[in-house]
Order: sequence, then C-alpha cells, then structure tokens
Amino acid sequence: MKKYICLLIAILSTLTGQSSTRQMEYLDRGVVAVKTEKGVFVSWRLLGNDPKQVAFNIYKNGTERINAAPVTGATNLTDASGKGSDKYSVRTVIDGKESDESSLVSPWENPYKIIQMNRPAGGTTPDGANYFYKPNDCSVGDLDGDGQYEIIVKWDPSNAHDNAHTGFTGNVYLDAYKLDGTQLWRIDLGKNIRAGAHYTQFLVYDFDGDGKAELVCKTAPGTKDGTGQFLSSGSAANDDDQADYRNHTTDTIKDIRIGYIINGPEYLTVFNGQTGKEMATTNYEPGRGNVSDWGDAHGNRVDRFLACVAYLDGVHPSIVMCRGYYTRTTLVAWDWRNGKLSKRWMYDSGIKPGVGAYGQGNHNLSVADVDGDGKDEIIYGASAFDDNGTLLYRTGLVHGDAMHLSDLDPDRPGLEVWEVHEGMSKVCGYELHDARTGKILWGGPTPDDNGRGLAADIDPKHRGFEMWSILGDGVFDCKGNKISDKKPSINFRIYWDGDLQDELLDGTKIDKWNGNGTTRLISFNDYCNACSISGTKATPCISADILGDWREEVVLYNGADPSQLILFTTTISTEHRLYTLMHDPVYRLGIAWQNVVYNQPPHLGFYIGDGLDNIPWPDMYIVKSKTSK
Repeated sequence: MKKYICLLIAILSTLTGQSSTRQMEYLDRGVVAVKTEKGVFVSWRLLGNDPKQVAFNIYKNGTERINAAPVTGATNLTDASGKGSDKYSVRTVIDGKESDESSLVSPWENPYKIIQMNRPAGGTTPDGANYFYKPNDCSVGDLDGDGQYEIIVKWDPSNAHDNAHTGFTGNVYLDAYKLDGTQLWRIDLGKNIRAGAHYTQFLVYDFDGDGKAELVCKTAPGTKDGTGQFLSSGSAANDDDQADYRNHTTDTIKDIRIGYIINGPEYLTVFNGQTGKEMATTNYEPGRGNVSDWGDAHGNRVDRFLACVAYLDGVHPSIVMCRGYYTRTTLVAWDWRNGKLSKRWMYDSGIKPGVGAYGQGNHNLSVADVDGDGKDEIIYGASAFDDNGTLLYRTGLVHGDAMHLSDLDPDRPGLEVWEVHEGMSKVCGYELHDARTGKILWGGPTPDDNGRGLAADIDPKHRGFEMWSILGDGVFDCKGNKISDKKPSINFRIYWDGDLQDELLDGTKIDKWNGNGTTRLISFNDYCNACSISGTKATPCISADILGDWREEVVLYNGADPSQLILFTTTISTEHRLYTLMHDPVYRLGIAWQNVVYNQPPHLGFYIGDGLDNIPWPDMYIVKSKTSK
C-alpha cells in the first residue's frame, strides 16, 4: 500500500509542477566487515528512506550483540574481539523494537576484495596485429533486484583508439558480475563498434521501475546480446550481421582512414540487466548524416558520444544519448516503460556556428535539478538543457575536458559549475558559473588548452569547495581567492578518512590536503598490484559508495592478472552519520555517467562541510522487484 501512496504523490506533484517524489533503487544494508589490527571493522548503510531516528544493533554469529546500546550515530564500529571466523549482521531498531536483520557476512582478510572475472581471449585484426584485453570503465546497478550492486565491466582491447587515431580495434565486451565473481552475462558489441573512450557510453539504471536495472548502449550489426544471439528486434531484425563496415583501406584524397566506421546501420539497444538479453532495439538518433557536419570528414568528431540518466519528469529516469560537441551538438531523450522504448524529445543545434549549443559541449556532462522545479537539467559543458530539451543557456566558452557540479559555493543559492576550457582558454581557461543561468562568477585565462581541473572541498579553513586546474596558477577558494601556490593532484575526489572534507584519489593512491601540500593516506599498491585505467588520466574503473557507510569504494584492476578487479574499502572509523550517497539524486546520477568519455568523480547535490544536521533528505520512493525479500 505504501508503494502506491508514494506513486500517487509522485503523479500529483508532477501535475502540479512541484518537487517530485523520485523513484530510487532498493538497497539492503550493504554490511561489510574487514579484519584490522584493532579487531574487525564493521560498516553498513543508512538508507535515504530510513526514519531519521532509526538505530541499529550489530550481532556476531547470529546471537551475540556487540554494541552495548543501539547505535544512533555513525554506521560503523570496531569489534575488538572479532576474528576472521566470525559472521556479522545488522538489525534495525525503531521505537525500541528490532526488525529487518541483514544477511550474515564474513570479514575480509584485507581491506580489499578480489573479484575474479572471465577475461576475454585476445585476437588479431585484419592488418595482422595481435591484441589482448584489460578491464576498463565499470558501472554498478542492482541487476537482479536483491538490493545488492552488481558490477558491469567494459573490456577494451589493447588496440583501442582515440577517435583521432587511425587503426583497427578488437571487439568491445560488456560483462556483468556479482561481487562474488559470479558472471551473469557477456555482451559482444561486434566488429562494427570501434573501441575507445569516446565510442561506447553505457548506462546502467532501473529505467522501467521494476526493481532491476537495465543496460543501454549504442550497438550495430554483429552485436550479440548476453544470450549469445544477434540483435533481432526493431531496426536490427533484417540487417546483415556478417557485414564489416570498417574502412579497410586509406584514401588520402577522400580522407578515408583505416579502422574508422562511417557507414552502416547504428542502433540503440536496451538489454535486460539480469540476463543480458536484448529487450528492444531502434535506430540510433541522430544518424551520421553528412559526416563533415560534425567537424571533419574522416569520422573523428562524428563519433563523439556522451550519455546520462535524467529524471526529466521529476519522477522516473530517462535515457539521454548524445552525439557531438565540437560543432553540431545533439541530445535525444528516451523512455523505457512497459517494455517499449519511446522518444521523449530531441535537441539538434544544427551546423551554424554561434547558434544554440553548437560547439558548446564537453568531454563529460552532469545532471541535476538546477532550476528547482523538481525535474533534471543536463549540464553539457558550456551549455545546459532544460528538462523539456530546450536550450537553457550557452556560455560561449566552447568545449573542455573536465567540469564539476555541486553546491560549490554554499553562500550562493543553487548549484555551481567549475569548468576548464580548451578553445577559449586564452579568454577563460577556467571558470565558475551559475548552474541555472550560466552566468560566469569568476575565472581567468590560461596560456594554452587547459586540459584538467578539479573541484573538491579539501580545506576546512575555507567554507565551500576549493578549485584548481593544470594551467591555473594555484588553488582557489569558491570566491576566486588564491589560497595556495601549491596544487595537489587534479584527478578524482573521494570520501575516505571519515571527516567531512574530500580526499584526493589519483591513480592508485589517496592523499589528504594539509593546507599547503598533501599527506599520503593509502597506496593501494602496498597491498596488491593495483592499476588504474585511462593512461595518463589514471582514473579508477569506478569509485562509488558501493558498500558499507557513506564513504566511497575504489575499484581498480590487477596489473599482474587483468582477469581480476580489486575493490578497496576504508577501515577508518567516522563519527559522522550520513545516509548512503547513492540515495542522493545528483550523486547517484553521477555514478551512472562516471564511465562517460573522460571520467570525472561524482559529487553530492548539497554541501556537507558545515555539518550534517541540516542536510536535505531525499524525497524518494522505493520499488522492489518481485524477487527481492
């Protein structure tokens, strides 16, 4: 009954234009236990739909309660007498009564978990070059409805290419695994999908509200779903799955280059998250059309894709697939409801410079309700789009490689965007702008393309976020005042050590800002041969609040054995109580788009540096699958 009441409220608030109750995923307690020098560290989730006064009891081996009184503070503790053979569970306590016991978990021997995968075999391209596979971008979603996250892995071949580079690539594979290493399925995107950061943007989310996440991505003739079958529905029903649309020759006069794919059908497919089976396929929109409209004739800029999830009606998540950002810029919103894929809207900038979002895109994007109407907007770099697909603004500063959206300046109403720029770098190589209006709040020029930038709340002495970039001349506070000439790493931020500031995740290490430099907190290579992805960008396969309390996990891969992912979790106690970050809409949608092109870290949609007493709680309803308990 409660579910239907929530749905009714959501419908009514949508009709009245007020803030809406959002569909969010059901999660269990996410209990994790880890052996430490002090005993066994136990951590669990506080949920966004929990009563605020909920308390917890923690049990060892089913019957022994290890907390003297119900835990009303932070959702972690250390059992000083804990052993590796013990098993732990968590029970909720509401009005003095226990209920909802979690499943039993055994302690990890180390602060990481190995996920053994089925590594694809390598191969040989038509030009005789051999290639092999390593894990690349990952995402998470509850594929089977049990309240626990599965991990989705994109396997890239060693000959994956940036769009600017010529050459054949091996096939791209998408695998799904439970955290114990059980493989659910493998999707083979086939030879007509090129491998590289800009090509395959995959979304993992429960789009139809059945309690189980789907996977959506661009496909082509030759794609096989998770059951091993070629695509057979919609536009794919009558194609030639043996066709090879890759360029096999070079023609300098016609600007044709080996390995590019600028002919042949292009599809969008929805896959069942539990089985990998194709559920629906349609034509990818927009198609290539005149390839040179996107910025060149050989196929570099026509195949620059972005993707995100957005609550465009304020209640249900929609699929947004994007093509182009250097010149012509397009976004298409799709809904997956009741087994049908329908187009909600399309934005097309056209090909006239200076008009609309032409040339205003980015190598990444973000999603948030920036105008306060309960519905999401899409921040597309130097431009933004309202929930109905109309252009909200353009800053005119053209594209860049990195941007960050949150309540970066808590003294101002609303959210802000920190962005670095390339083409307009000598005018404004870095800047902070209002996420709703695009108004530039402050910034400065750089001598060249400013390729990296980060915003994170690293310094408790300065209210709000700190911001810096690779060509900027220091670290700035949220008002634009320089606070240090020394700059820390310009990569990912992460919650790790238990205070309310961000730590700095760079490659295989986490550092802490100390006011004028950094202190090393952990090097993951001290434990095993952990490796990051994306070359010099050194990003994790994924970093997200996957388990335990509100601190984030880091997923890397084993450089000595690329068939293994390594999931690291913190064992540092915290005194702060916060619901799982995955129930904050801005953060959760940030996890959905984290794998897109030049990976950026997720941010919360609110500021926590002042403390957690007055933070917003999510207006959400949960839909459980019929198989969940």
